[in-house]
Amino acid sequence: MKDTMSIVILAAGKGSRMKSPKAKVLHTVCGKAMLYHIIKTSREVSNDVSVVVAHQKDAVIEQMSRYFDDIHFITQDAQNFPGTGGAMKNITPKNERVLVLNGDMPLITAKALEGFMDKDSDIIMSIFNLENPDGYGRVIIENGEVLRIVEQKDASAHELRVTSVNAGIYAFSKSILEKFIPLLSNQNAQAEYYLTDVISLAKADGATILPLLVDEINFKGVNSKKDLADAEVILQERINTAWMNAGVIMQLPSTIYVEEGVVFEGECTVENGCRITGESRIIDTHIKAGSVIENSYIKESDIGPMAHIRPDSHIEQTHIGNFVEVKKSTLKGVKAGHLSYLGDSEIDEGTNIGAGTITCNYDGIKKYKTIIGKNVFIGSDSQLIAPLTIEDDVLIAAGTTVTSGKVEKGSLAINRTKLRTIKDFYYKFFGKK
Repeated sequence: MKDTMSIVILAAGKGSRMKSPKAKVLHTVCGKAMLYHIIKTSREVSNDVSVVVAHQKDAVIEQMSRYFDDIHFITQDAQNFPGTGGAMKNITPKNERVLVLNGDMPLITAKALEGFMDKDSDIIMSIFNLENPDGYGRVIIENGEVLRIVEQKDASAHELRVTSVNAGIYAFSKSILEKFIPLLSNQNAQAEYYLTDVISLAKADGATILPLLVDEINFKGVNSKKDLADAEVILQERINTAWMNAGVIMQLPSTIYVEEGVVFEGECTVENGCRITGESRIIDTHIKAGSVIENSYIKESDIGPMAHIRPDSHIEQTHIGNFVEVKKSTLKGVKAGHLSYLGDSEIDEGTNIGAGTITCNYDGIKKYKTIIGKNVFIGSDSQLIAPLTIEDDVLIAAGTTVTSGKVEKGSLAINRTKLRTIKDFYYKFFGKK
């Protein structure tokens, strides 16, 4: 099918109902822009994908170009040719069938799109039946064929009672678009060029137009922040289900957030309340309840509960316990049981990080690195002032602030002040005995 169908994604609109300065199609669902999900699905079924842009086009192109290098971006002349029909003015598809998608439908699946190839017709358009069709264009069907589409704002009272609505996806023969797009008029309530008018023009010319009943969930449009949240719930369930089917153990999966782009390998367990984002890669690892993993690599380790692994961390054969935060660090064969911050650091195998240990990596202007060797024991409540290198086989006494740039192999580092006891000070302070 890839070399028989071209896909055009309409992503030029502002999306004013989102009530946001951000372009509608750039709002994220499970960590990626809505438009990303649609392009990804489109590339599964077509070798010719075009995206029509206008509003914030530079931002849209820049973000999508991070992920796709084979997409055609076409700028709509929205001032002279507004509307969905105007968006198709400069399209030159290379395949004989053209599937037109909307940029606000992040739940579309490749399987759903394949349905447009199962019928032989000049035009195939998607429909679904709604008990309350308010807000949708109505599809007028007679004798099993589509007669015309009427936008709600242009519909008569009789047409408003129709429950068959336009799902917004069309498959055209290339010749139909070449013939009728130039004939579109903007003589309507919104003074826009409607792609839906191709239906009535083609019908009057004797073209065959067949409806395709589709699953509403797959073609759900996102027009508000509430729609965005609803779409994310659906997509998140799909993502989690796919990973569980691939062998990941998820405890209370409805409480687990896993973004598009996260990869699991081997035997992994994710407990309830976890959040895993970015391009994280999790291999043979147990992520315990309430932990957050951001854009990091974790292999053969256990994380949490209530741990926070911040971006660009690389962790292997390591135990990260309660309330430990790791940022932009490499840990291999390390134990950090609880209540520590390890930032901009490299820590080697056999090292134990005591509770309350922090790497002081920022002086208010620059970030500095802490390098810790093998078999280092760091006592509780220690502060490691970067830039700092601690060589192998070192003991850092509890409560020590390490300020020198280097602690040599085999050393003990300690700088606690001597304990001073003042007899009966309690009674003097509170004035009683």
